[in-house]
Amino acid sequence: MPYPGALRALALAGTLTLMPSTFAAPPVLDFSKPEAVRAFRVVNDDVMGGVSTSRLSPVAGAMRFEGTVSLDNNGGFASFRGPVRFPAGSEALSLTVRGDGRRYKLTLKLDDRPGTPQYQAAFVAPPDWRTLHFRAGDFSASFRGRAVEAPAVRFAEVQYVGLLISDKQAGTFRIEVKGITTEAGASKAGN
Repeated sequence: MPYPGALRALALAGTLTLMPSTFAAPPVLDFSKPEAVRAFRVVNDDVMGGVSTSRLSPVAGAMRFEGTVSLDNNGGFASFRGPVRFPAGSEALSLTVRGDGRRYKLTLKLDDRPGTPQYQAAFVAPPDWRTLHFRAGDFSASFRGRAVEAPAVRFAEVQYVGLLISDKQAGTFRIEVKGITTEAGASKAGN
């Protein structure tokens, strides 16, 4: 028996609201594709005289970021960064990673000008594949390692994304990233 007009619209609206949480969003960045890996570049402390080293490489279904952080010559960080465009309405980011148990930061930049701060959200790399979720409030603005005042990040304005290892964590590191997806506000209905 068909629904009366108002009930049918209500039933259809409820179904559409639940759809985003029922189906996984396609990745904004899918590192199982080698061309996605090639769009990223390393940025280490050698830009300031340090001697840390790192590299990016495609591995089975992911991108590997590995190297050595050195505190010599006032160094102490390794990172990578590449272009990204998150859809309008993105309210959360999901990062699928596995790694060495070290502390990393997911980094976001609104542009590539030298004086622009970056937004950072810290996490510990799990030993097995796990998807980590980040909302705008998880990110803090910084410039050259120091906290700065800035408005909350809006994911749709981000042009660059990357990972950073720092905080005097000297030694070798390795983390693998499968991809990054986004969640829109409507996806909260099914959570």
